[in-house]
Amino acid sequence: MTVTLADVAARARVSPATVSRVLNGNYPVAESTRERVLRAVADLDYVLNGPASSLAAATSDLVGVLVNDIADPFFGIMASAAQTAIGAGASGRGGGEKLAVVCNTGGSPERELTYLTLLQRQRAAAVILMGGSLEAPERLAATAAKLSRLADAGTRVVLCGRPPVEGDAHAAALVFDHRTGARRLTEHLLGLGHRRIGYVAGPADRTTTRHRLEGHREALAAAGVPEGPTVHGPYERASGHAATAELLARDPDLTAIVASNDTVALGVCAALRERGLDVPGDVSVAGFDDLPCALDAVPPLTTVHLPLHEAGTRAGHLAADAAEPAPDGHETIPAELVVRGSTGAVRG
Repeated sequence: MTVTLADVAARARVSPATVSRVLNGNYPVAESTRERVLRAVADLDYVLNGPASSLAAATSDLVGVLVNDIADPFFGIMASAAQTAIGAGASGRGGGEKLAVVCNTGGSPERELTYLTLLQRQRAAAVILMGGSLEAPERLAATAAKLSRLADAGTRVVLCGRPPVEGDAHAAALVFDHRTGARRLTEHLLGLGHRRIGYVAGPADRTTTRHRLEGHREALAAAGVPEGPTVHGPYERASGHAATAELLARDPDLTAIVASNDTVALGVCAALRERGLDVPGDVSVAGFDDLPCALDAVPPLTTVHLPLHEAGTRAGHLAADAAEPAPDGHETIPAELVVRGSTGAVRG
């Protein structure tokens, strides 16, 4: 059955005129009312200008790039590269210049679905979802259903750094090999003689966190080394700073700390220095991602390099229809160990 504007109004407990004002953006509406209307639109999968069947193909030159946090260099580097590639896509086989719009979700799955619904209404030519996703099955199912409807309407769907849902055939997926990178990083520390290794993990409900932690644990298990203390937190410097105190309280004899990303690793290094501990003389520290700050840290960070700029460029070309996807739609992007001065051999 076709969802009507009246259905949305009833769901949001407002008048049809109010729904029209929110969707058209031509009249001031209270923010709480606007959010209620947009939630109803998402819940009912309402598409402006008639039933979804009328949108046999996307006709807009709009490309939506969804990121968790544009201020995070991990997302900023990829989004910038994608936007540049999309803007240059006029010379590609798809033809016609595209407008890339970056949508900052703040890590909220509700906001992500809202943006996807807005892009659906605008008949977006493509959407790119960057970074890991929440592990909750209901969230994964809701996002997969929305992406399927977008693809059915002719919108190209590109996942950049996000693993596809099992059985998901409608998206081109660029998947970072987090597990291999994390395993090689821990193997590097084990090779230096470290046996008491703490770990500052990202949020427990994120795919990126799980995959990196799995690689770390695989290396420990293969070497027969017990897992050290692990603390979860946001991918932020403050998280690394706070987690260091907890890790050392749980095991004062730690000789190495692995951080979930380079920004977190900087917080770890600062906390160790405040306690009079030398990096890497007393405690080795390693990060992940190889952000620009990793090279400029003192000492420079040992980390795992992800080709963020290249991945963003590839995602942009796929979104602009200026490149062919892999035969099965899925591409694995390698992660490479980069050894610098923040890791060293255990002191005898």
